[in-house]
Formats: sequence, structure tokens, C-alpha cells
Amino acid sequence: MPDRIPNFARAEYDTRLARTRDAMEGAGLDWLIVTDPSNMAWLTGYDGWSFYVHQAVVIGPAGLPLWWGRGMDGLGALRTVYMPDDHVIGYDDTYVQNPAKHPHETLADLLRQRGAGTARIGVELDNYYYSAAAHQTLLLHLPGTQFLDATGLVNWQRAVKSPAEIDRMRRAAGIVEAMHRRILEVAAPGLPKHHLVAEILRTSVLGTDDAWGDYPAIVPLTPSGMDATAPHLTWDDKPMREGEATFFEIAGVYRRYHCPQSRTLFLGSMPAHFREAEKAVIEATHAGLDQARPGNTCEDVANAFNTTLNRLGFEKDSRTGYAIGLSYPPDWGERTMSFRRGDMTVLQPGMTFHFMPALWLEDGGIEITEPILITETGVECLSSLPREVFVI
Repeated sequence: MPDRIPNFARAEYDTRLARTRDAMEGAGLDWLIVTDPSNMAWLTGYDGWSFYVHQAVVIGPAGLPLWWGRGMDGLGALRTVYMPDDHVIGYDDTYVQNPAKHPHETLADLLRQRGAGTARIGVELDNYYYSAAAHQTLLLHLPGTQFLDATGLVNWQRAVKSPAEIDRMRRAAGIVEAMHRRILEVAAPGLPKHHLVAEILRTSVLGTDDAWGDYPAIVPLTPSGMDATAPHLTWDDKPMREGEATFFEIAGVYRRYHCPQSRTLFLGSMPAHFREAEKAVIEATHAGLDQARPGNTCEDVANAFNTTLNRLGFEKDSRTGYAIGLSYPPDWGERTMSFRRGDMTVLQPGMTFHFMPALWLEDGGIEITEPILITETGVECLSSLPREVFVI
């Protein structure tokens, strides 16, 4: 279509495809079936809310990728992918949620027609979007094919961001800052939580002067009081209360690129043990960020954070960060590296993380987190929001 505008320059897509093919060769793969919508978008530009049905990007030993999916969603592919129209293949709607047949029967036919009937094909086995029935169907209809686990193969190629990707993440960081500032403007004792979340969502979509807001891969997580002793609760209609902490784990999103950031709000006078936890988290965060530089490992960051936190009398038994970037529901992480003991991934310039040193206490939670970029010389926090528990 003549008015199609690629999400990124064609040269960037060519680089991504070449990088993926190199990884395929290293894994002994002839073909690759990509079902993670984040990976599909990164490879082709495809962007649509269609990941509730079966779809994929298929990469062979040569040529451009193929987009395969529900026929009506092929129209969206024609609007968003960079490949020519004949590289978009749709299946009939009678295959959708029909127990009598499965869409992957048509994918098997497509692969057979393209000469992959006896190939070594990689599939994302441990992925939200690739079902047991999908895999079973491919095994049944391509008996001469060898299927190998390629979970994470494309995810790892996304680890180092291009300048164009980093620009999008900076814009997303501006949005999440605006979201947190709006919280401070409207939060007050007695305000129903869902009213506050409505303001957060409104701000997230309005964006900033230089970036409109896209939808997040995770909805706002906004627990208060005892609910904040757990990490992943959302919201209700209860009024905010004086004497309670609320943490806000939210993300600014620009054209699918996420910058998550958390801050904690305390209504009223904050008790001493919260002050001590705040001080420990901030000091440990500084220690971790000091180790977030090229040549160090993810474990170095985690060890520096945890050593400092333990010295100050607190413990955290979960990871302290993870890779972020381009994402679709249900997760804004890239599912590759984590800041934790044992992860020996070497940090490189262009990697981006959500540094997530959260603490869940017996009577509440404290989240003071940062979206960060590994630079040539160290680390950059993508947001300038003050690093503290906000008290009003």
C-alpha cells in the first residue's frame, strides 16, 4: 500500500533479520516460527491487538519474513509490516476457536509449500502465545520435520537497543514522569482509588508535548495498606486513607516501547520503620547503579544492591531488575536478563532495564524504581523523578 509508513527504517529491519538469522544458524535452525507479538513487531513492524488468536512471523533460510495469521488481521498486517503484500498470509475464519480444526494446520501447509517439510524448525515453546495444541498440530501435520526449542532466541537479539529505540524509550520516560506527577496532584485521603487510577490512565494516553501515550502491557498496579504487602494487585473503589502507603507500579509507553517506574506515596506522617526502609532502598539503589556499567554483569548489580541492603538490616529474596523495551500484554519485561545472583550476562551499551529494588514489609510496600540505560561509560536513569517516598 503506497501510504504505508514503516515503524523503523528499512535498514534497521534488515539488521534485525540478519542478526536473527545468525542466531538461527548458531542454533542449527533452518526455519523459525515466532509467536511472541513483541518479537513479531520487532522483526516486521506488525502492530495489532490480535494476539488472542494464533499468528506468527515465519523466517526461512533466505528472503523476507512471512506474516501468518487470521485473515481479517492480515488487513492490519498490510498496514503495518514492511514486507510486500504477498508476504502476508491469512487463514480462514472458520479455524478460529473451532475444536474441529486448528489454525496451525494451515501453517503446516504453508511450511510444506515453502520447502520446510523436512527442515529443522525453531518454535518458542515456553511462550505465552504458543499453545500445546499448536505444537501438537504441527507435530501431527509435519511428521518429517524436527522441531527445536527456540524460546528467547529473538528476545536476546533485542537486548541492545538502537538509537531509534532509545529515543522512543526516552519519550516513554517523559510520559511516566507525567503520570507520577499527576498522582501527586490529585491523591488525597478519601479519594476513591478507581478515581485516581482514571487520572493515571488519562495522563498515560494524553502523553506529553512530544509523545502520545500507547497502552501498557501491564495495567496500573496500585495497592494500598496491607494490600501493598503483595506485589501485583491492581485497584478497587476503596477510598485512600491517612496512615497508609500506596505504591504505584506504572509505565509510560510510546509506540509500544515501555518505561516502567514505581514510586510510593504515604498519606500522613510516615512511621520510623518506613523511613528506615526508604533510606535502605535508596542507599542500596545507589550501590547497584554504581555497578551498572559496561563490562560488569547483571550479578554485579544484584550483589552490590543486596550487600548494601543486608548491611542496613533488610533482605530482598527476588530479583532487582530485568530487561525492558518493546512489549505487549501480559508483560513489559523482555524475558532475558535479570539483576540477580547467578546471571552472568555482561552489560553492554544500549541495554535497558527496569531496576526494581522493591521491598514488601509486614504492613505495606515500598517501591522506588528506575528505568535505566547502560551507556558507554556507565548508566543513565531515563527519568529525573526524585528518588524518595512521597509524603502528603
